Amino acid sequence: MPSLRVVDSITQLGPKDAGCLAVSGSHGGISSARYALAARPLLSVFNDAGVGKDAAGLAALSFLQSHGLAACTVSHQSARIGEASSTLKDGVVGHVNALAHAMGVSVGERCEIVISRLQRRV
Repeated sequence: MPSLRVVDSITQLGPKDAGCLAVSGSHGGISSARYALAARPLLSVFNDAGVGKDAAGLAALSFLQSHGLAACTVSHQSARIGEASSTLKDGVVGHVNALAHAMGVSVGERCEIVISRLQRRV
Protein backbone atom coordinates (compact mmCIF):
# COMPACT_ATOMS: atom_id res chain seq x y z
CA MET A 1 0.00 0.00 0.00
CA PRO A 2 1.45 3.40 -0.92
CA SER A 3 2.02 5.78 1.95
CA LEU A 4 -0.16 8.87 2.22
CA ARG A 5 1.57 12.22 2.60
CA VAL A 6 -0.70 15.16 3.42
CA VAL A 7 1.41 18.31 3.14
CA ASP A 8 0.35 21.94 3.04
CA SER A 9 3.19 22.62 0.62
CA ILE A 10 4.49 20.22 -2.02
CA THR A 11 7.95 21.51 -1.08
CA GLN A 12 7.72 19.32 2.04
CA LEU A 13 8.19 16.19 -0.07
CA GLY A 14 11.56 14.65 -0.79
CA PRO A 15 13.10 11.60 -2.45
CA LYS A 16 12.03 9.37 0.46
CA ASP A 17 8.42 10.03 -0.57
CA ALA A 18 8.75 8.40 -4.00
CA GLY A 19 5.70 6.27 -4.75
CA CYS A 20 3.48 7.92 -2.15
CA LEU A 21 0.06 9.44 -2.62
CA ALA A 22 0.78 13.16 -2.16
CA VAL A 23 -2.13 15.37 -1.17
CA SER A 24 -1.05 18.99 -1.00
CA GLY A 25 -2.48 22.43 -0.50
CA SER A 26 -0.16 23.79 -3.18
CA HIS A 27 -1.36 25.35 -6.41
CA GLY A 28 -0.98 23.25 -9.55
CA GLY A 29 1.48 25.63 -11.19
CA ILE A 30 4.80 24.78 -12.78
CA SER A 31 6.88 25.68 -9.70
CA SER A 32 4.93 23.13 -7.64
CA ALA A 33 5.31 20.57 -10.41
CA ARG A 34 9.08 20.75 -10.20
CA TYR A 35 9.00 19.82 -6.51
CA ALA A 36 6.66 16.91 -7.26
CA LEU A 37 8.96 15.75 -10.06
CA ALA A 38 11.89 15.65 -7.63
CA ALA A 39 9.88 13.57 -5.14
CA ARG A 40 8.14 11.33 -7.75
CA PRO A 41 4.88 10.49 -5.94
CA LEU A 42 2.56 7.90 -7.44
CA LEU A 43 -0.10 10.64 -7.54
CA SER A 44 0.18 14.35 -6.80
CA VAL A 45 -2.94 16.27 -5.81
CA PHE A 46 -2.91 20.06 -6.06
CA ASN A 47 -5.40 22.94 -5.83
CA ASP A 48 -6.33 24.51 -9.17
CA ALA A 49 -6.05 27.98 -7.57
CA GLY A 50 -8.85 29.25 -9.79
CA VAL A 51 -7.05 27.94 -12.89
CA GLY A 52 -5.64 31.42 -13.61
CA LYS A 53 -4.32 33.15 -16.69
CA ASP A 54 -3.31 30.74 -19.44
CA ALA A 55 -4.38 27.89 -17.12
CA ALA A 56 -1.29 28.45 -14.96
CA GLY A 57 -2.98 26.71 -12.01
CA LEU A 58 -3.07 23.49 -14.03
CA ALA A 59 0.43 23.56 -15.54
CA ALA A 60 1.61 20.77 -13.23
CA LEU A 61 -0.71 18.28 -14.89
CA SER A 62 0.83 18.32 -18.36
CA PHE A 63 4.36 18.83 -17.01
CA LEU A 64 4.13 15.79 -14.75
CA GLN A 65 2.38 13.77 -17.47
CA SER A 66 5.38 14.43 -19.73
CA HIS A 67 7.59 12.94 -17.00
CA GLY A 68 5.42 9.86 -16.48
CA LEU A 69 3.69 11.03 -13.30
CA ALA A 70 -0.01 11.12 -12.43
CA ALA A 71 -1.49 14.35 -11.12
CA CYS A 72 -4.82 16.04 -10.53
CA THR A 73 -6.21 19.22 -9.05
CA VAL A 74 -9.15 19.87 -6.79
CA SER A 75 -11.32 22.89 -7.37
CA HIS A 76 -10.45 26.03 -5.45
CA GLN A 77 -14.19 26.31 -4.75
CA SER A 78 -14.15 23.00 -2.87
CA ALA A 79 -10.95 23.24 -0.80
CA ARG A 80 -8.80 25.91 0.79
CA ILE A 81 -5.58 26.73 -1.03
CA GLY A 82 -2.55 25.99 1.16
CA GLU A 83 -4.41 23.59 3.48
CA ALA A 84 -3.82 19.97 2.59
CA SER A 85 -6.32 18.72 5.17
CA SER A 86 -9.00 20.68 3.29
CA THR A 87 -7.77 19.25 -0.02
CA LEU A 88 -8.19 15.74 1.36
CA LYS A 89 -11.43 16.23 3.30
CA ASP A 90 -13.31 18.78 1.17
CA GLY A 91 -11.63 18.69 -2.24
CA VAL A 92 -13.48 17.71 -5.38
CA VAL A 93 -11.36 16.71 -8.38
CA GLY A 94 -11.67 19.26 -11.15
CA HIS A 95 -8.87 18.32 -13.55
CA VAL A 96 -6.77 15.19 -14.16
CA ASN A 97 -3.90 14.26 -16.43
CA ALA A 98 -4.11 11.10 -18.54
CA LEU A 99 -2.01 9.04 -16.12
CA ALA A 100 -4.26 9.96 -13.20
CA HIS A 101 -7.29 9.12 -15.29
CA ALA A 102 -5.75 5.73 -16.13
CA MET A 103 -5.42 5.12 -12.37
CA GLY A 104 -9.16 5.70 -12.05
CA VAL A 105 -9.18 9.33 -10.90
CA SER A 106 -12.22 11.11 -12.35
CA VAL A 107 -13.44 14.69 -12.43
CA GLY A 108 -16.20 15.25 -9.90
CA GLU A 109 -14.94 12.72 -7.33
CA ARG A 110 -14.18 13.69 -3.77
CA CYS A 111 -10.46 13.57 -3.06
CA GLU A 112 -10.84 11.47 0.09
CA ILE A 113 -12.74 8.82 -1.88
CA VAL A 114 -10.06 8.75 -4.60
CA ILE A 115 -7.27 8.40 -2.05
CA SER A 116 -9.09 5.71 -0.08
CA ARG A 117 -9.70 3.68 -3.23
CA LEU A 118 -6.09 4.03 -4.42
CA GLN A 119 -4.75 2.97 -1.04
CA ARG A 120 -6.77 -0.23 -1.22
CA ARG A 121 -6.10 -0.96 -4.88
CA VAL A 122 -2.45 -0.17 -5.44
